[in-house]
Amino acid sequence: MSLHPVAEANEKSPFGSLTPEEFYARHKVTHGTEFITNPRGLKLFTQWWIPLPDSGEPLIGVVCVVHGFTGESSWFVQLTSVHLAKQGFAVCAIDHQGHGFSEGLQAHIPDINPVVDDCVAFFDDFRERHVPPNLPAFLYSESLGGAIALLITLRKDLKRPYDGVVLNGAMCGVSDKFKPPWPLEHFLSIVAAVVPTWQVIPTRGRIPEVSFKVEWKRKLAMASPRRPLARPRAATAQGLLRLSGELQDRFGEVTVPLLIVHGGDDVICDPASAEDLYKRAASKDKTIHIYPGMWHQLVGESDEDVERVFGDIVEWLRTRAERAASSSYS
Repeated sequence: MSLHPVAEANEKSPFGSLTPEEFYARHKVTHGTEFITNPRGLKLFTQWWIPLPDSGEPLIGVVCVVHGFTGESSWFVQLTSVHLAKQGFAVCAIDHQGHGFSEGLQAHIPDINPVVDDCVAFFDDFRERHVPPNLPAFLYSESLGGAIALLITLRKDLKRPYDGVVLNGAMCGVSDKFKPPWPLEHFLSIVAAVVPTWQVIPTRGRIPEVSFKVEWKRKLAMASPRRPLARPRAATAQGLLRLSGELQDRFGEVTVPLLIVHGGDDVICDPASAEDLYKRAASKDKTIHIYPGMWHQLVGESDEDVERVFGDIVEWLRTRAERAASSSYS
């Protein structure tokens, strides 16, 4: 199995010494981008990666990627997307409002439901335009993206269901080690109502500093010109804390096949909440890996640990894609 492309990055560029075009050619994937306009009038950035015909990998499925809070579909997430494309998947991703190249007040998500709507609409459109309808489809998510991915699968009116969800460091619950200190957490609703966009909410460490264990990867995370480093806005912080509680109340409704991977020393998204999801989910097919000593961003670990984690992810996806293919022929 090929190495995760993060091994070729450096502290300044996810592509290392290559241009983006050279990087895609090296990994034998095509890359496309498009801006779409959502019902709220915001232009949202979308992109995709598909293995080239001469890559040696037949197309076996679709992976729709959901990034996390303050993240984007480029940078580290793009490297994982290319890695999945090299395994035979058509991969697509969207920048949430206020993130990456998308429009909207930076890193401001007071209500998660319109963001879920954006993801559903784009993923459905991508699958209809670029992928044969018989191919299995999966969601790959990181951090807040995990909560969004679960909400996607819980939609009663979902036109095109998913064959599985990968939750990488999912925000099933915000760690007490990262929440705003008392008593601010308890007054958050007042602050959010009065000054919803005020960037006043202190957290215990900036997200990249407590997410990426390997120092050069931490520097690369901070080097993205589109990564917000300011404190979370009041309404956004309140919305994320509320989302965690509401999602936990619905763990028992989850029926989609699940792969949960989580760092045991994650101080942003609580590993215990991920374990609670695993225990309570009604999914008949569910797997969990809690990796001792690893942090929130599993791509930010040592090369050896990155290969271990993403080897587990690729094996899980490929096994279910091949299973779906064999059942369609039987």
